[in-house]
Parts: sequence; C-alpha cells; structure tokens
Amino acid sequence: MEINIKFMNSKKREAIIAVLFIIPALIPLVVFWIWPMLYSFFVSFTNWDMMSPQYDMVGFKNYIDLLHNADFYKAIFNTLYFMAGSVIPTIIGGLMLAVLLNKKIKGMGIYRTILFSPWITPTVAVSIVWSWIFQPRAGIANWLLSLIHIAPLQWTQSEKYAMPAILIVTVWKSVGWAMIFYLEALQKVPKELIEAAKIDGANKINAFMKVTLPMISPTTFFLVIMTGINSLQAYDQIQILTQGGPAGSTRTILYMYYQSAFQNFNAGEAAAIATVLILITAILSLIQFIASKYWVHY
Repeated sequence: MEINIKFMNSKKREAIIAVLFIIPALIPLVVFWIWPMLYSFFVSFTNWDMMSPQYDMVGFKNYIDLLHNADFYKAIFNTLYFMAGSVIPTIIGGLMLAVLLNKKIKGMGIYRTILFSPWITPTVAVSIVWSWIFQPRAGIANWLLSLIHIAPLQWTQSEKYAMPAILIVTVWKSVGWAMIFYLEALQKVPKELIEAAKIDGANKINAFMKVTLPMISPTTFFLVIMTGINSLQAYDQIQILTQGGPAGSTRTILYMYYQSAFQNFNAGEAAAIATVLILITAILSLIQFIASKYWVHY
C-alpha cells in the first residue's frame, strides 16, 4: 500500500490520506445516524407495530392520515409556539445578562456560575423541582402571585397556562448558556470602534445598536440555530410537567412521535412524524441561513 501511494501524484495521495483519516469518523456517523434515518424513512411506508416481526407496505397512507389528523396540525402549532417562545426570550435574556455581567466587579465570577448552573443540571431534575413550584395549592409560584394580589393559577393543569409554564422552565434553564456565549462575544468587540462611535456623537444606546450588535451577530446567529434545534427536540420537561396535556395543549411534534411509537405502538405513523420533523427542521434552518445574509456581519 505504501509503494502504491508513494508513486501516485501528490493530489491523489493527499486525497487517499484524507479519506483514510475520515473513515473512522464516517463509520459511527453512518451506523448511528445515516442508516437509522434511512431505515426510519422506510418504516414510514409500513404498518409495523414494533411487536410483530411482519409488516405490510402501505405506501403514503401514514402521511395521508397525518394530513387529515387535526391533532397533527395542533402539534405543529404547539411546536412553532414553543420554538418562538423559548428562542426569543433566551436570546434576549442571555444578551441582557451578558451586558450586565460584562464588568470587572468583585464576585462577578460567582454570579456567572450561578446563572450558568441550570444549564448543566439534568432537565428531568429541574422539571421535577418546577412541578413542585407550579403546584396550584402549595407551590411557590402561586404564593408569589398572592403577594401582588393576583389570583392563583392552575399552571400545568390549565390549557391556557401549561405551555407558558414549560417555556418558563426552558428559558430559565437555557438563558445562562446563551449568556456565556454573549460574554465571550462582547469581550471580543474592539473598544476602538465603540470609542470612535462616541467621538462621532453616538450615545451608549446608539453605539450598542450600531456597533456592538452587528459585531456579535455571528454569535446571535449561532444561538438562534442551536436554541431552535434544542426547542424542536424538547421532550423531558414536557414529559415531567404535562405529558403533552392538558387536552394536547403542550403536545409537540416530538412528543406526538413518542406517543405514536411507544404508547400506541404505531411505528409507521411515528416514523412519518419523525420524517416531517426532520423536514421542518431543515426548512427552518434554511430560512435562518438565508435570512442571516441580511443581518449577520462577519
């Protein structure tokens, strides 16, 4: 093998060496990602129940059934609602915290650690604690509301407030993570640009809007993509807090997939839902990448 590579031209030799280095990374990628995705797409055309070794090909029946299922459209709405309700506050909250903590003050590292700690805490544990907080009778949330003379809420037991309750947990957990990235981005903004803007007559707000925000826009774009993907994959907090209820008000596409696969044992329908979820993720990511050309400055 060494002799053959030795007498090849440089471009072919570099290509072969590159492939040899890539193969160890490609094997787990193919085995644990590409192949399961392709097999899931195949299962979406069957009526497999996950129990029987036999199945029948049903064509596009699973997809057609989804298009005639009102719960599916409600799940899409809930997914987009959850995505917008978690991404926007996380980005804004993370930026605000980063601006406040981007100062050399004694003990600032402790504050940053405290705000970041929810991100590294398991979502299941966090959700269990918040389920106690949202208890209608003895929860801290309603006790705090009573201090400002607001009637107690049913929170996770209410169709109206169940999704906002999940969003509170999600944003609380992820805002510190966004803060860390913004802190790093803010520290890399050249001070000379801000000083030049102030010399030209810009106040702090104008300098922040015209200089700082464009300079940290790549970080914002990264966070929008990552938090958006995380929101589409949200499951733990929904399972612990509401189990998709009440009345399907918190059932996202991913949770609908879980119910179809592991509660109804309808693998064909579940695979069809997973395919649609991948398609939605790809479309949203494409839209974000296209839009980024107009507001992201490298």
